[in-house]
Amino acid sequence: MIVPHTPRRLGPRLVNPVGLGCMNVCWAYGDAIDRDAAVALFRGALDAGYDHFDTANIYGQGRSEEILRDAVMDRRGEFYLATKTGIVATGPDRAIDCRPEAITASIDKSLVRLGTDFVDLVYMHRFDPTVPIADSVGAMARLVEAGKIGGYGVSEWSAAHIREAHAVFPMTAVQHEYSLWTRNVELGVLQTTAELGIAMVAFSPVGRGALCATLGDASGLMDKDLRRTMPRFTADHWPHNRALIERFEALALSAGVTAAQLALMWAMAQGEHVHVIPGTTSPAHMAENLGASAIDVPADVIAAAGELINHASVSGPRYNAATQAAIDTEEFA
Repeated sequence: MIVPHTPRRLGPRLVNPVGLGCMNVCWAYGDAIDRDAAVALFRGALDAGYDHFDTANIYGQGRSEEILRDAVMDRRGEFYLATKTGIVATGPDRAIDCRPEAITASIDKSLVRLGTDFVDLVYMHRFDPTVPIADSVGAMARLVEAGKIGGYGVSEWSAAHIREAHAVFPMTAVQHEYSLWTRNVELGVLQTTAELGIAMVAFSPVGRGALCATLGDASGLMDKDLRRTMPRFTADHWPHNRALIERFEALALSAGVTAAQLALMWAMAQGEHVHVIPGTTSPAHMAENLGASAIDVPADVIAAAGELINHASVSGPRYNAATQAAIDTEEFA
């Protein structure tokens, strides 16, 4: 049996391997939800047992951080808090900026928005090829030494660059997209993080919501839903993928779990250092996701899930060419 509910290390703490991604309340999959509803969602998550919250300076242009401040910061000692730096936005345009001075200024602003003087973990949200790794990591190290952050991590970096950064100053965590249908980390990052003792934090572990098995016709996605730009959700690829997901849901139900729970359990089963941070705007889905950390499922079901949905069986690439060009991760041939 796979029993993934044992707390796992993230920096100096042991936390539930199911954390809460805090992007969805502000943007990405449609309109932002009402602020009061978002506050209630985050507070309800803490009450339910979530002890790892993951946000970013870019989510809603700081709005996610501000909502976390209003929702849970009066109980700061009860959870592990991660945010991100390195992406800047001016209107609709975005850029990557991991210069030391930019990192320091960004984190100072995040601390103000969060209403705290300390964040457990800060990720560099993307790899910046214009800045020497030693320079950007050096800025993170100084922030650790100053007591503003507990540790640093990186997101969407290659295994080689992770090794280079870790050699400059030990890294706490790496955050990448990882799910049954997005397996790029298996080309080096998953093994590298395990070898170096770095936590691997999987974002979008339910395949951008696809593996929940609740999305029928992808053509009905809202105008502001970023999945409209992702090939796997387009008319050329979605019918094939939807058929796979229907079979996946049947497998999950046969094991007495939901499709989303099986997707999360599969990811957590890929290594004792793997955490998942599904996001949601639904209190019911929030509870469902957390439940995946306390369910037993036969190992053969986990294996069958991986055989059914994987990088070779799904139709379409993860991103369009322009988006992929800004990502430092390894790619399947």
